[in-house]
Amino acid sequence: MLNGIIFKQALISGANNIVNHRQEVDALNVFPVPDGDTGTNMSMTISAAARELQVCEQTDIASVSAKAAAALLRGARGNSGVILSLIFRGISNGFKGMDSADGRALAKALELGKESAYKAVMKPTEGTILTVIRMAAEAVKNTQETDCKIVLKTAYEAAKDALLKTPEMLPVLKQAGVVDAGGQGFIFILEGMLSVIEDGKTVEPIEALDKKDNAKSDKSVVAAASGDIKFGYCSEFLINKEKDAQSNAAALKAYLESIGDCVVVVDDDDIIKVHVHSNEPGNVIQAALKCGPLTNIKIDNMRFQHRNAERGTENAKEEIKPSEQAQAPVEPTKDYGFVSVAAGDGFIELFKELGADNIVSGGQTMNPSTDDILSAIEATPARHVFVLPNNKNIIMAAEQTVNLADRKVSVLQTKALTQGVSAMLNFSESEDVETNLLNMMKAAEAVHTAQVTFAARDSEAFGQKIKKGQILGMEDGKITLVEDDIVNAAYRTARRLAKKYNASFITVYYGEETDEATAKRLSERLSERFPNIEINVIPGGQPVYYFIISVE
Repeated sequence: MLNGIIFKQALISGANNIVNHRQEVDALNVFPVPDGDTGTNMSMTISAAARELQVCEQTDIASVSAKAAAALLRGARGNSGVILSLIFRGISNGFKGMDSADGRALAKALELGKESAYKAVMKPTEGTILTVIRMAAEAVKNTQETDCKIVLKTAYEAAKDALLKTPEMLPVLKQAGVVDAGGQGFIFILEGMLSVIEDGKTVEPIEALDKKDNAKSDKSVVAAASGDIKFGYCSEFLINKEKDAQSNAAALKAYLESIGDCVVVVDDDDIIKVHVHSNEPGNVIQAALKCGPLTNIKIDNMRFQHRNAERGTENAKEEIKPSEQAQAPVEPTKDYGFVSVAAGDGFIELFKELGADNIVSGGQTMNPSTDDILSAIEATPARHVFVLPNNKNIIMAAEQTVNLADRKVSVLQTKALTQGVSAMLNFSESEDVETNLLNMMKAAEAVHTAQVTFAARDSEAFGQKIKKGQILGMEDGKITLVEDDIVNAAYRTARRLAKKYNASFITVYYGEETDEATAKRLSERLSERFPNIEINVIPGGQPVYYFIISVE
């Protein structure tokens, strides 16, 4: 039988195994552009659950799997991370109400994991992690085997067979001579879990993720440099719902609002997430205990932190460690607000000027987690928050916040920073939500984007060999040319898009590795070719991309 203790150790083992093989999975990415690699995203996603389970005291499989699923969802990064979290969400649903599970229950849980992942993807693509979980689940569907070892071993072998078939399902994999990265990552997780369930051996970590990446967001709030602090204690914790407990989140929120401010109470399926500023942290804890046992308790004395911050003491340096992504929850004071994902000082400043309330740091090289985006949403003083992911690999993580946030959220499917800029320019305070969504997405979709970056590894695209370090020109996310000069690459990609879409405006955003003089040289060449098109040059400061060019 598979109980909560074994399942916990198995998942930790699976997390360690993919962390150990992270770079191997990253190397399977088909395209050579530097990006938020699959192995890194999956490692960081499941590591969030492993950290949570390290302090988990429950022993029934229902509670342990539910806790793991919730942590995976909040820690999900990139599309591969979100799909992984949804697989474990389905598995958790299969274990609901169980102290332990036999082989048949495990097989049913895998089937629910497969269904959960497929339902979340509008157009499922075979030859990916979806195929791997599907064939693993199908191999044990309707089994009468009660031994979990045999069932998981059978599913694992079927998953490995599925992975080997992915190049036949996706031509791009076959051309690159690799298997699907997400599928391979899932195999490593299953392998680590099987090591515990079959042999009782936990895979130990041989390399750690970067501490900065793995560190939990410290969401403590330090008061502004001026003004009195009305409520001195910031309390944060999770309430684990118990079967027989009266988990009245609404009543708890009403009580907390009567004794404090900045109250956030998010009622999920298995947990209640709480944040409050008060002068009575003891009363906060006592009230919360009526809903269930507490975990991840953190209480900060904000007056003490504030005094240290003003004095510049060493204690302040030790106590105040705000994460770049951590932001203080606030109560809504206006109808609409914006959260934008962006990287680069120029782009960050531009989004702020356009009205973004909060910026989530991230993009191609580091995909923010669902929890990072959720934190920014809850720190936005609006009843309805529009989220601009500005990257196709961040959209799914952003969409998970819709059901987690304590306020209404709309996620626009912006796939580039340039689309996010255009969307915000077309927002109208006087229009309703649906009208704004329609107008903003229509404007975003009218924008085409040229990007210039470098090849992070040797590869092949559109039948051409690419060497590490060569300059790549991209049009709407697809590599279309290989060059040795960044201005030539930028000019050629922008010229093609401008001709193809009969452009009226071109905006050149130059990155942190490019200077204004180089950008002006590009602008002059484009002006000579298109004398009737308005061309602007703006410092974007973005990493990775020498140029990001908006064509509309």
